[in-house]
Amino acid sequence: MNQRSQRVLEYNKIVDKLSALAISVRGKQMCKDLEPLSDYFEICQGLEETGQALQFRMMAGQLPLGGIRDIAPSLKRADVGGVLSVEEIYGIGEFIYVCRKVASYAKSVERREALSVVDPAFEQITPMAALEAEINRAIANERDVADDASAKLSDIRRGIKVSHGRVNDALNSIIHSAAYKNMLQDAVITMRGGRFCVPIKQEYRGSFPGMVHDMSGSGATVFMEPMSVVELNNKIKEFEAEEKEEIRRILAMLSGRVAENSSQLAENFNALTYLDFIFAKAELALAMNATAPVFNNEGAIDIKKGRHPLLDTESVVPTDIYLGEDFTTLLITGPNTGGKTVALKTLGLFTLMGSAGLFIPAASGSRLAVFDNVFADIGDEQSIEQSLSTFSGHMTNIVQILEEMTLDSLVLFDELGAGTDPTEGAALAISIIRHLLARGIRTAVTTHYSELKIFALSTDGVENAAVEFNVETLRPTYRLLIGVPGKSNAFAIAKRLGLPEGIIASARDVLTGENIRFEDVITDLEISRKQVEIEEERAAGLRKEAERLAADLDNQKQRLERSKERVMEEAKKEARAVISKAKDEADGIIREMQKIKKDGLNFKEIEQGRQKLRESLSQLEETGVAIHPKLTLKEVDRPLKQGDEVYINSLGQRAVIISVNSAATEARVQFGAMETKLRMDDLRLEIGKKDKKREAGGIAAGAGAIVKSSKAMSVSAKLDLRGRLVEEALEELGKYLDDAYLAGMSKIEIVHGKGTGALRAAVQRELRGHPHIKSYRLGEFGEGDSGVTIVELH
Repeated sequence: MNQRSQRVLEYNKIVDKLSALAISVRGKQMCKDLEPLSDYFEICQGLEETGQALQFRMMAGQLPLGGIRDIAPSLKRADVGGVLSVEEIYGIGEFIYVCRKVASYAKSVERREALSVVDPAFEQITPMAALEAEINRAIANERDVADDASAKLSDIRRGIKVSHGRVNDALNSIIHSAAYKNMLQDAVITMRGGRFCVPIKQEYRGSFPGMVHDMSGSGATVFMEPMSVVELNNKIKEFEAEEKEEIRRILAMLSGRVAENSSQLAENFNALTYLDFIFAKAELALAMNATAPVFNNEGAIDIKKGRHPLLDTESVVPTDIYLGEDFTTLLITGPNTGGKTVALKTLGLFTLMGSAGLFIPAASGSRLAVFDNVFADIGDEQSIEQSLSTFSGHMTNIVQILEEMTLDSLVLFDELGAGTDPTEGAALAISIIRHLLARGIRTAVTTHYSELKIFALSTDGVENAAVEFNVETLRPTYRLLIGVPGKSNAFAIAKRLGLPEGIIASARDVLTGENIRFEDVITDLEISRKQVEIEEERAAGLRKEAERLAADLDNQKQRLERSKERVMEEAKKEARAVISKAKDEADGIIREMQKIKKDGLNFKEIEQGRQKLRESLSQLEETGVAIHPKLTLKEVDRPLKQGDEVYINSLGQRAVIISVNSAATEARVQFGAMETKLRMDDLRLEIGKKDKKREAGGIAAGAGAIVKSSKAMSVSAKLDLRGRLVEEALEELGKYLDDAYLAGMSKIEIVHGKGTGALRAAVQRELRGHPHIKSYRLGEFGEGDSGVTIVELH
């Protein structure tokens, strides 16, 4: 990809952000070396890396790479027989520890599906417990070998410690001795040339028994090693030489162990640095709230709600940019500082980022195209590189672009044709755009020239776009409006800033009639666009409201169905219980009858009576089990009329007819809070309660009475819902209303408390339009006030 264009589009700043998120030295370098690609499959592979790393990051948290070292140079030295330093071996130990942490991190996530990129990288990492234990035992820190590295080293250091103690005792006896008090410059022990000494005054040099090792700058003090400690100091020197040799031996041994495992260490290192790189891409996606772009080879770009990644996230305005399908050239116009260049840079930078396998800060489903190169001539003084500001400088860049571009390139021009005579500049710009258009090259251009706006309106394959500007506030909105040419708004801005009206009027006179008419067309288009936006918002609001009402209706229907099934099942259970009890009582009576057989009753007659009683009870059971809470319906000869209570076959709902059309084929009905128009053949007349009792008759009526009586004894006239969640409360309320209705209760109390009012509102929404409810109201003084709702049932 063109390096100058990458700098102009500030791709290097994105790479710097990415590199800062990597942890290892090599990982950071891989980020800095990341280049946009021009092969579709390689781009998809890069995006897949980022996506899988992001998926794993969201499941398991950050990759635990803290403490990772660059061990490649150390491995190279160990492979050729070199002895590694303490610091190098300590670094390898830390690296192995990181390998163990990452291997554990990879196993900490239970996943249902394999990740084709991330999993193999994790599987390459082999924990090396034995080598890690050896290094940890031998190396204390980055500078020191541990005493326990070997038994010999432990003995040597113990000898050094004992010798130091003896030297210290001998020197302390000297500096505190009265015999040497006048000879000492200071009563201190010092070190000179690796030997323990005391400071002696120059004049006592010959009198003090010892060896001179150093002298002060003034010559007044000589540092002498007393003869009594010379042998001890020599012993310490011997120990130190032995210690050095033993440390060298230990390091050589550990270096050999590293060399033996260098192949696995190198494989671990490559896997970890690769994971560091792709997880840095994932961290960047998280930081930018970015999504994966969808790439294509057809040159189609469709960026949805794109946010320039280098602008403040709190103030950046999302924008939509698209080209490459209905048109190949996008012409962006509008006032200065309105966001034209930002839109152009967003288009170019997103293409570079996506081609490098990075996610882009845009809405999901955004599309980008594969290009073999991206060329940009953007004069932006805020960029890192100061663009050439003269016309010749721009032309030099444009000529180079025209020479290097191909049919698969993306070309971006900022203020094409600027810096020279406007008429000639506009003509030249139109010619360049035609040249690119004829070849089908995807092109985006910003301009102020009205000639280019007219050219776009009259040329197939070229589309106008404008950056929106609020004349009242003199501020841009930074919204890109594709399909509408932009206005410079120079007169409106000048007037707003206080330029005399006479001067503005004179300026308008200079404009040709054609220019004025063109600006008027743009103004009309802007007004029409805003009206369309308002209507679209209203339509969206109405659509959401309709969807909400439909969802409410569906929920209400489902609750009613659940309620019907529950009531039916409970009625069956209670009917069975009543019948079972009746059978038990009948058997008891028969047993009593058998006992009084001796009083002259014929046993055969008793058995016949018993059989008759059982047959009657069986009929009662069959009828009782058939008790069903569904509505009783009746076909009638008379036509349905306003006020009739009906059953809607298709919805399974009770309703009331509000009106009937003149042809008596359709009726408007109300059920709950909803009204709708339905065909008459979807409605059936509901029988009143008296008719139900009359039709049920006989044994069924008796069983129904038993069930209702049982309900009446078990249902309270008050339901307390305080302390429950809304969903729990509504579920309990639905069951209670069914039970109260079956029990024949006419008035009940629902206690919901006052609180925030949320539960009270939910309860009253449930009561509104409920088929069992005649009316309801809040409680009065003495009834619980607004903490209670009084309900009357049908």
